[in-house]
Amino acid sequence: MKLLFRLAKEASRYKIYYVIAIISTLIMSGIGLVAPRVLSMMTGIVSGGVNEESLRRILELAAILVGSYLIRGICRFFSSYMSHKAAWNLVNEMRVKLYGHIQMSSLSFFHESQTGDLMSRVVNDTATFELLFAHIIPEMITNIVTVAGVVTILILVNWKLALLTFIPLPLLAVAGIYFIRKIRPGFRRAQKAVGELNSKLQDNFSGIHEVQAFGQERHEYKNIEKKAKKHTSAILQALKRSAIFHPIVDFTTSLGTVFIVGFGGYLAFKSEMNVEDIVAFLLYLSLFYAPVMGLARLVEDAQQAHAGAERVLSIMDKEPAIKDLPEAEPITDVKGEIVFENVTFSYDGVTDVLKNISVEFKAGQTVALVGPTGVGKSTLVNLISRYYEPSAGRILLDGKDIRYLTLASLRGSIAPVLQDTFLFNDTIAENIRYAKPDATLEEIKRAARMARIDDEIENMPEGYLTRVGERGVRLSGGQKQRIAIARAILRDAPIVILDEATASVDNETEKKIQEAINELSKKRTIIAIAHRLSTIRNADKIIVLQNGMVAETGTHDELIALGGAYSKLARTENPV
Repeated sequence: MKLLFRLAKEASRYKIYYVIAIISTLIMSGIGLVAPRVLSMMTGIVSGGVNEESLRRILELAAILVGSYLIRGICRFFSSYMSHKAAWNLVNEMRVKLYGHIQMSSLSFFHESQTGDLMSRVVNDTATFELLFAHIIPEMITNIVTVAGVVTILILVNWKLALLTFIPLPLLAVAGIYFIRKIRPGFRRAQKAVGELNSKLQDNFSGIHEVQAFGQERHEYKNIEKKAKKHTSAILQALKRSAIFHPIVDFTTSLGTVFIVGFGGYLAFKSEMNVEDIVAFLLYLSLFYAPVMGLARLVEDAQQAHAGAERVLSIMDKEPAIKDLPEAEPITDVKGEIVFENVTFSYDGVTDVLKNISVEFKAGQTVALVGPTGVGKSTLVNLISRYYEPSAGRILLDGKDIRYLTLASLRGSIAPVLQDTFLFNDTIAENIRYAKPDATLEEIKRAARMARIDDEIENMPEGYLTRVGERGVRLSGGQKQRIAIARAILRDAPIVILDEATASVDNETEKKIQEAINELSKKRTIIAIAHRLSTIRNADKIIVLQNGMVAETGTHDELIALGGAYSKLARTENPV
């Protein structure tokens, strides 16, 4: 019920559709209650003998039935369409809202979550709301109105016979509660299994090159088969229990019908009921048991919707680990001075990746971070953008604690160029424009020229309208890097972070990338995680990290003369 109330609150903005649907449903249910009575009246007239007057009366009643059925058909349309319109609008809104909530989550959330599972929650689990609001709730309203009306009419027709009608209800209620408790875990496991299957599919499609290169097609086929079977097993277990519930409902209601027919025949024999009332009773009996027999399907649908709602709301209830504090303010006119004051950081709360870091990045400087793999270079730059929070200490931007700056203004002041460049499956122009959505084509071309990639783009068959493929698969590594640099140039941010921007490219491409980086460095604070000596030789300052701590700082010449850790790295021409 808590889940239902929460979802009802979300659905309240579409209440006009629900009001129309509910009114149509009530009219439809009312007509359904009137029709059997009209039919019984016609039966009574026929059983009493047909003359001209009775024939006229029968035709009048037939006209009333036709009109009633026409109105019922119109109401059925509005009931179905309006409830579906409200439900699918709610699904659409919840998908967008869930996506918005997920994308505001911290990087740690994404590291702990599976992409395919998140996709399943956004697409598959939210779709179960349609079951709830377009099928379960409208049918429950129809069933409640129908049962209440039928009960009243049956009591008025013959209270003794009516009491027999109610005998199966307690048994069905107990069975319903029992099976709800048994069915729900199965649907919950099934929804989780769908998420796991989606995650594995997403991994395999993204890594299809590796799958084929290492000849692991058969192995991955088996993995997908295992995941698919896990989902099938879970859903079949739930449906098996639901399948047991269906015949129990059917058998119980059928017994009720047998009791009614038998006892009704006895009352007719005793002349306590006439043919007209028996016909009416049997017609209303079908109306009474139809909702009860539909209970099994509603229970099944409700458990699917419940399982989906649980998975959606479990994400919605998670507060982002990194968010704007109530007192956060936007920062403007950023100069680019960054100061770390005794910063310590741990991913798991146990092992410190960074230990008591105190460093300064002056505005307009180019500062290189070097050190062995795993010493915390990327972690340090991620802290500047507040993708994570320090365990201790603080980070200042232009003298202001970044925790009290809005995330939008903080991250808007930083342009990243990462080693693993991500490009969207769109045109080259749109990938560069991503940094500045209102940029003109001329601005895009200017950024590309500065990034030393313009000539190569122009030589492509479709130029800037060339689609790059998923993750930029149609481009070389060096081309992707320079497009990323063009994107950073277009953003024109006062701080640029280069995370091994020249890694894994040939010397000629590295030279072009270095020229592009030189364009970036004018009047900007550049923080570069260095991979090659050539990219850091001319840095204003080099910070050497070892074991999560600052080991040395200075210029290239100063650190070479010092003869310490940097000097050893430089001699190997491999600073990382």
